[in-house]
Formats: sequence, C-alpha cells, structure tokens
Amino acid sequence: MSRPLPWLHPHRVALLEQALRERILVIDGAMGTMIQRHDLQEADYRGARFAEGYDHAQHPDHEGHGPHCGHDLKGNNDLLLLSRPEIIAGIHRAYLDAGADLLETNTFNATSVSQADYHLEHLVYELNKAGAQVAREQCDAIEAATPQQPRFVIGVLGPTSRTASISPDVNDPGFRNTSFDELRATYREAVEGLIDGGSDTIMVETIFDTLNAKAALYAIEEVFDARGARLPVMISGTITDASGRTLSGQTAEAFHASLAHARPLSIGLNCALGAKDLRPHVESLSDVSPYYVSAHPNAGLPNAFGGYDETPEEMAEVLREFAQAGLLNLVGGCCGTSPEHIRAIAEAVRGLAPRRPAGASALAA
Repeated sequence: MSRPLPWLHPHRVALLEQALRERILVIDGAMGTMIQRHDLQEADYRGARFAEGYDHAQHPDHEGHGPHCGHDLKGNNDLLLLSRPEIIAGIHRAYLDAGADLLETNTFNATSVSQADYHLEHLVYELNKAGAQVAREQCDAIEAATPQQPRFVIGVLGPTSRTASISPDVNDPGFRNTSFDELRATYREAVEGLIDGGSDTIMVETIFDTLNAKAALYAIEEVFDARGARLPVMISGTITDASGRTLSGQTAEAFHASLAHARPLSIGLNCALGAKDLRPHVESLSDVSPYYVSAHPNAGLPNAFGGYDETPEEMAEVLREFAQAGLLNLVGGCCGTSPEHIRAIAEAVRGLAPRRPAGASALAA
C-alpha cells in the first residue's frame, strides 16, 4: 500500500484535530437565507463586470448581440463573490460573531453544471477561489483577535442539479443528463480553486446521489495526487423524505458504507429535514462510523410559503439532545437558519463532550 500523502497545511490540521478532541465544533448556518434578507436586485448580482448580463472581462468587445448577449443573473448567489463580495463577507462575519468555528464557502453552485444556467461556466475556478478567499479573510481576522479559538474554512462542493445514477425522464430509465466524467471534471476545477483560495478542508455536501459524490471524491483525490499533498475531506448527505433514504435510495448506513473508503475527516447529514426528523439517521451514522459525525439540519420543514418556522431556541434544544446522547462532533444549520440559530446552537452544546469515534480519526492516517 502506498504511503498516504502529507497534509498541505499540517499546522492547521493539528489545530483542527485538537479542537475536535476537545469540544463539539459549530458550523455556520444558511447562506441563501441571509442573502434573501438583503433584497438584492438584478443590478446587485451584475455589479460592474457583469453589468450587461455577461462577463465583460471575457468579452470586452461584445456589442450586445450574438451567443454571449445578456442574461438574467439574479439568483446566482455564488456570483456575489465577484459582484458584491462585501455582502458575503458580512454574512460570514455574522456567523463567526455568533460562535461558528467553521465557515462554509459560498460555492454551493460554483460548478459548470450549475453555472451553465447563467452562461457563466468559465467562472468555476475563479468563483471557488474567491469563495475560499472571502471566508479565509474573515476567519483570519477574528482568529487574530481570539487566537485561543481557531476558525476554519470549509471549501464546499455542492451536489449540482443533476444526478448521475437516476434518469430525469420517467419514460426513459436509461437516460442521464450528466455523467461521472462530466461531474469529475468540473469538481476538479472547483477543488483547485478552493485550495488556492485557502480552504482548510473540502466538504462534499447535500449529497442526494452517491454517484455524484463519488465523482467529487475522485476529483478531490486527483487534485491531491497532482499536488502531492492533501486536505481533510468532509462528507455530508441528505435524507430526502420520511422514507429515511437519499434520493438514490440509500439508508444512512448504506450511504456510509458506499463512501467510507474515502476515509473522511467526518461524515454526516444536512438539509431536507429538521433536527427532530434527522435524529434517527444521525444516530445510525454515529453507531457505524469510525469517523467524526456532523449534522447541520434545516430550521424545521418548509411551510406553505417555502419558509422555515423553527426558532433558534427550538432548534437548539433538539440539537442539545443530540449532543447529550453522544452523537455529535460538528453541528450547525442549513436552510432557514441564521446567526441567531447558530448562536443558540453554540450556547446549547457548549461544555458538552464531543462524540468519541469508534475507530481512529481519519486525521491520524
């Protein structure tokens, strides 16, 4: 067996491992929820560089017609990293001030698959690098003031809107609108940017199709091999409904079995369900996994208007029960959560012992 690659940033890994041994670490909350509070308009997403609905830096001589004519960019939250980075920085800072130990980069849709909706596929590397840089700057600033509590940047790889293992056409079960290699290529570009921007870890999150996740993990290892060094990797899946399974049909235990070969720093669940409904599935992971376990659920289930009604106090009370039961190493929030939720969660788990993995930490590998 070949020797494992060395850590790219061994000092940062040592700080992370020490923190995980000592306490339950707090991940930040929802980015989209906070962006919505700013009531941004088309002009905000475009900024100066994209003022005409396309990338002026790529097409400086464009005259307003042809294949790159303007497109609506509102809703492309990742693009705010380039057009309104101060908004993303402010959201990151709010979560840090609320007690978050780890910031997730605003790169959930920074893949060519997702950016194709806006005709901005060429921005994948730039968006991921910018996402890591903005989060890194905020972490470094607050860590300089409180060196006893290091803060870490999680470089996020989202699931994309496509699935490599399921047909989107019920009349054609064999059809696929993406492939392993297509996903692998865009994930590799994203990982390069996340590393160059200063991420401490890479997280493959909100996994609803395990084959998509395998493409991401393959791409991550390709980048690590090319660089001759690695970062810790985190994995977080999503249970899509009351069936207790991912969209591609796996229980939490099967999900773990499919991805444990990656020897992640942590494996966990996020999104889709509120904390109460997520509990049995996090417990299943905790029972079988030798790795650290994470949970960052939604603020309850969506209401009739697509909003989330679970208060910070309600969510924190349930997640405190997770911690008291010895299920958690990392905890945070997903859709519908805010700095108020994260502050309440951080206070709820403070002083409670972290879960002790059944096996050796992946960081010790």
